Amino acid sequence: MVMSSSFRALRSRNYRLWATGTVVSNTGTWMQRTAQDWLVLVILTRHSAFAVGVVTGLQFAPLIAFSAHAGLIADQYSKRRVLAVTQSVMGLSALVLGTLTVTHTVRLWHVFACALLLGIASAVDNPARQAFVSEVVPRADVTSAVSLNSASLNVGRLIGPGVAGLVIAAAGTGPAILINAGSFAGVLVALARMRPGEMYASNRARRRKGQVREGLSYVRHRPDLVLVFAMTGVVSMFGLNFQLTNALMATGPFGKGPREYGLLGSVMAIGSLAGAVLAARRERPRLALLVAAGIAFGCLLTLAGVMPTYAAYAVLLVPIGLCTVTFLNSCNTAVQLSTAPALRGRVIALYVVVQQGTTPIGSPIVGWIGGVAGARWSVLSGGIAALAACLGGLLVLRRAPGISRRFAAALASADEPAPPRPAGVAGDVTTDGASGVRSP
Repeated sequence: MVMSSSFRALRSRNYRLWATGTVVSNTGTWMQRTAQDWLVLVILTRHSAFAVGVVTGLQFAPLIAFSAHAGLIADQYSKRRVLAVTQSVMGLSALVLGTLTVTHTVRLWHVFACALLLGIASAVDNPARQAFVSEVVPRADVTSAVSLNSASLNVGRLIGPGVAGLVIAAAGTGPAILINAGSFAGVLVALARMRPGEMYASNRARRRKGQVREGLSYVRHRPDLVLVFAMTGVVSMFGLNFQLTNALMATGPFGKGPREYGLLGSVMAIGSLAGAVLAARRERPRLALLVAAGIAFGCLLTLAGVMPTYAAYAVLLVPIGLCTVTFLNSCNTAVQLSTAPALRGRVIALYVVVQQGTTPIGSPIVGWIGGVAGARWSVLSGGIAALAACLGGLLVLRRAPGISRRFAAALASADEPAPPRPAGVAGDVTTDGASGVRSP
């Protein structure tokens, strides 16, 4: 029963295609992240944690600038077509950086430029990709699909860093990045083979003034979402910088090389994958579980910062990975399932800004802390900040029980998505704002 309830989203052919493509792409993505950080930290600079933080920041900075409008794009246009464009651009970015690296012509500014291009494409891709899940499976399977998406990410995280470490040791960083460029074909092929007649089409918003402000206003008047956004923002800004902090810990206190650095990402993915499978069993998100997972994450990350050996640090990454995925999956499904479908793209875009767009602020700060106070404090600061934020969230829920009731009411009242179109019918329907009135 555990397996059937966890993997129920795979009953949909379109989702099986999507999941297969994303496993391939995510594996390549984690290979590039590992190789890119190693390229900057070890080859292009003299172990500059700040430079690694800048690269990470450039990848995520466009989320802050463009995500609100990217969410509107996801609400107005075919998400499937948007994803085809963005995935192609991201593949091109990897191809350029990989080619420069294997030809030994790469410079630090090249990495910065490719990271920025990747960030711009990702800013448009993220809300469309996350909202797209609701169009591939029926509403009852959305939680399973979101969790399996996380499982796919963590399968990539499990395989990618370890393989990247081997590739870097054997052939250098360039080939690892080029493998990622080729991996985007997995998603593009999956999108091309999907059957439009089996999609659960979301209503498309009709163009009019004030649509971006409408998404902001919707969140502002939802105290339950404001609380989720606040906790997510702090945890993401200071606690979810593992590409940077693992590199600092591996090369600093533990004195390890690329294989051991890559292994840390794979070890963490074991716990992350377990957390994703467990999360897929839940049909509805709960604020209590979200807060508990965040508190556990903060405690474990703080403990990781004082681990005396590489092995002890690596072992602790397993439960950290489990808590990370439990927290983020709960946040994601809470936002998706409690938001009106016609506003889902815009609200998810705002969530992406908070969850991923805070990284450009946090990464340089964490890198600076690591450079000034030592690698251990780059981990400790994230754990302490996450713990404080989620304990604060617990206090708010206890003192304002109406927030939990508001969230439960939103889950119950969220509109059902449109049923699958008849076979052979292409294109999406449109809607006037959040009213849900469908137009041909």
